[in-house]
Amino acid sequence: MNVDFFKGYETITFGREGRILTITLNLPDTLNAVNARMHTELARVFLDANDDPDSDIVVLTGAGRAFCAGGDVDWMQDSIDDPEMFATTAVEGKRIIFTQLDLEKPLICRLNGHAMGLGATLALGCDVVIASEKAKVADPHVSIGLVAGDGGAVLWPQLIGYLRAKEYLLTGDPIPAAEAARMGLINRAVAPEMLDDEVYGLARRLAGGARKAIRWTKVATNLGLKQLAHMIMDTGIAYETLSNISKDHQEAVTAFREKRKPVFTGQ
Repeated sequence: MNVDFFKGYETITFGREGRILTITLNLPDTLNAVNARMHTELARVFLDANDDPDSDIVVLTGAGRAFCAGGDVDWMQDSIDDPEMFATTAVEGKRIIFTQLDLEKPLICRLNGHAMGLGATLALGCDVVIASEKAKVADPHVSIGLVAGDGGAVLWPQLIGYLRAKEYLLTGDPIPAAEAARMGLINRAVAPEMLDDEVYGLARRLAGGARKAIRWTKVATNLGLKQLAHMIMDTGIAYETLSNISKDHQEAVTAFREKRKPVFTGQ
């Protein structure tokens, strides 16, 4: 493996099988919750994967028992205390979505466990999502007093329709993988012991196919979604930035740390 090509990553690891590149979110002790460092790395990882000369197919997964638990709570508090930090986060947030959708190589999500918040956005931004039956998907931004501005408002309506998407975005309710597959939010849910066979079976099939045709078909199919993302993300991120300094968001972070249910006041 060309180690130097993916130099400088601390929270993400990389592996190869032939022309298949696996990107692994690697903070298993915190269920791969995104902290400031991982967020910065996510803002460049899809650019690096696109430019990687040794791969044609990319698999995205998480280390340990979760795919990604969303945002790290300590990082959330830091962002409340220092609004300038959240301004940087906002720029990176757009870059994560745009570069993921710009990635020309087929991107398969190996959804090994729960995908929450930004984790759900990362999963649903992939081209194919194959999940363990034990996984759940949710965008619970509203549960912590935040606007679902970092991709949820773009991706969910396109996958399951506006009415159903708004129900889940406004409640933050989790969806078991099998149900998510039935409604078209993900491709399919399989027994945990079959996950690698399903994911890498598809990856090998694509790697053995007409790679230019496959790649450019993905590019053409993503054009409409990219247009929507560029139309919506600035507004979504702006509203999320406003909600970051709300009293309800601070209450949610405090309640999480104190292991109690938040009491929202609408402020």
